[in-house]
Amino acid sequence: MPKRRKGSASAESEAKSAPGRGLRDQLVKLGIARDQDLVLHLPLRYEDHTRVVPLHALAPGTTAQAEGVVVNTDIQYRPRRQLVALIGDDADAARSGQLILRFFHFYPSMQKALAPGTRVRVFGEVREGHFGREIVHPQFKAIAPDTPLPDRLTPVYPTTAGLAQDALRKLAARALAADPALTAETLPDWLVAKRQLWKFGDAVRFLHAPPPRLSSPTQRALDERTHPAWTRLKFDELVAQQLSLKAHRRARAEKRAQPLAGTGALTDALLARLPFSLTHAQQRVRREIGSDLARTTPMQRLLQGDVGSGKTIVAALAALQAIESGRQAAFMAPTEILAEQHYRKLLQWLDGLPVEIAWLSGGLPAKRRRAALEAMASGAAMLAVGTHALFEDEVLLPLLGLAIVDEQHRFGVAQRLRLRGKAMGEAHQLMMSATPIPRTLAMTFYADLDVSVLDEMPPGRTPVATRLVSQKRRAEVVERVRRACAEGRQAYWVCPLIEESEKLELQTAVALHAELTAVLPELRVGLLHGRMKPDEKAAVMADFVAGGIGVLVATTVIEVGVDVPNATLMAIEHAERFGLAQLHQLRGRVGRGAAESTCYLLFEEPLTDTAKARLKVIYENTDGFEIARQDLVIRGPGEFLGARQSGVPLLRFADLEKDAALIEQARDAAEELLRRDPAAAAAHLARWLGGKEEFIKA
Repeated sequence: MPKRRKGSASAESEAKSAPGRGLRDQLVKLGIARDQDLVLHLPLRYEDHTRVVPLHALAPGTTAQAEGVVVNTDIQYRPRRQLVALIGDDADAARSGQLILRFFHFYPSMQKALAPGTRVRVFGEVREGHFGREIVHPQFKAIAPDTPLPDRLTPVYPTTAGLAQDALRKLAARALAADPALTAETLPDWLVAKRQLWKFGDAVRFLHAPPPRLSSPTQRALDERTHPAWTRLKFDELVAQQLSLKAHRRARAEKRAQPLAGTGALTDALLARLPFSLTHAQQRVRREIGSDLARTTPMQRLLQGDVGSGKTIVAALAALQAIESGRQAAFMAPTEILAEQHYRKLLQWLDGLPVEIAWLSGGLPAKRRRAALEAMASGAAMLAVGTHALFEDEVLLPLLGLAIVDEQHRFGVAQRLRLRGKAMGEAHQLMMSATPIPRTLAMTFYADLDVSVLDEMPPGRTPVATRLVSQKRRAEVVERVRRACAEGRQAYWVCPLIEESEKLELQTAVALHAELTAVLPELRVGLLHGRMKPDEKAAVMADFVAGGIGVLVATTVIEVGVDVPNATLMAIEHAERFGLAQLHQLRGRVGRGAAESTCYLLFEEPLTDTAKARLKVIYENTDGFEIARQDLVIRGPGEFLGARQSGVPLLRFADLEKDAALIEQARDAAEELLRRDPAAAAAHLARWLGGKEEFIKA
């Protein structure tokens, strides 16, 4: 906490004196631990309290501030309980101009505060009511006659329950005035002047309290966050993030790992027995990974590729290169179905090769679990495949040289570190994702990683046709399922819940299984969901793979990894409830063979605007990268990445889509700053991250 002038109050000192849960806890929820954080806690929008509109001039549909004297206040009970106050130009001439204040949620103290004769200043959206102009739930405060108006726009800050806007405004104002160091430049003049940026102090003071009566273009730029003051804050934020990622990359370069050059014996043997040839993209990515593994710098590579692009075989070849070098490889996936799918695929590919594979999951019987743990600990099993169970303390991998994490965004930073930490030294790490990362996201959140992209699909795949179908035409989809199965094909029918929910009246897997069993008596209908025991899930999947089950009713446990080429039809129940990434992943479960495949997206009307946007994107696009780009636009980076699990401080001000050019500038500026002025780089990081650098990436 910076030193304070005598008589000034900090967020910390106010927090200490706060009653109950305390102001400190509320501020921490907003990410505010220092006065510097208050300076960087910028408004969401602004209200104009600098002028008063006469009561008679209030226009319905506008947001305005007015002033008057309370004529009367009453609690009414029709059509519902509410507090209603009437204010006029003065207590004796109510008809010269009047306004109704209406409160549906109120406290007894509010009725006292609005006692007749009290002069009040009110702010809110004016509307035309049954009895004249009114404001519902206005902001209001009692004032003395001739109380001066503020000379700046009033900021509205992001807040949390129990923390009033007035309290945040006071704290922010005190922080801005308390210590000049909080608004001083951290970036050198040559960097700021070169890009014609506002001074940092000028920018934050303007954004916390803009002047009133701005020109229309300036006001629009302020609202849309394109104003030069916003540009400066976005630039600083992006520079700090780039500095953090570059620092992480430098720290990784200083670490040492066992080089895993391999002999080629196992990888050549696997390639010789595969029933397919690697695509050019797979060959290119294999070379990139192989080159990394042969170095002493620990590999940190993200392998991304669309659904069905062939990431698993690339990972298998990387694992064999590690094993050829005398080191163990661990292959981890987030769900039991996906992990077991990898395990069975690897068993099939490596059958007859001198590689023992250990399988570990939470539902493994005790005897098999002990055998797997012993094989891994002794080094007999050079390849370990499993779920989160591989993180557990009792799992020993003394020869671990390569950690492979599939669907890496589903794991937290701490979990990935725990797997890598099982190595005696530094382990190489390969992270995989079937959710393509848009370029701007890769430039910011993955700038410290080496990224490989599988941008070519294996031959023989037929694009999946996507159809949007209202629930009113549900019977047509059932008939198409019947016809497809009669032709020897199989189908998935996916729904979002397992059992009934009072809050979400959605078709559930259990009810849907019963429905389809009744309407399709000639077919075997299977059921698969996350609450089934592992052996039950495995049995159902094996039966479906073998063709014994015609229609598989499932929840999103089949979202990734399931590969049944004979399944050519998918129906997704309540598709409007799914995210774009999920819809794209689910659709990727069909179209895995040469036969024409179709995905039916069943939706319930009416649709929200967001649901319409999502369904339009998935209907019009099959390219995972374009879907990911539009998903980022719709959801923002926090939800796209999974903010809680990503371990990354997400951008507060910069927009990855709109500010792509600024990201490029920030990346160049960070490189130049590190080269020319490391001390300024350190000061800039301290301002923006304040000790949170360790969360950038692991």
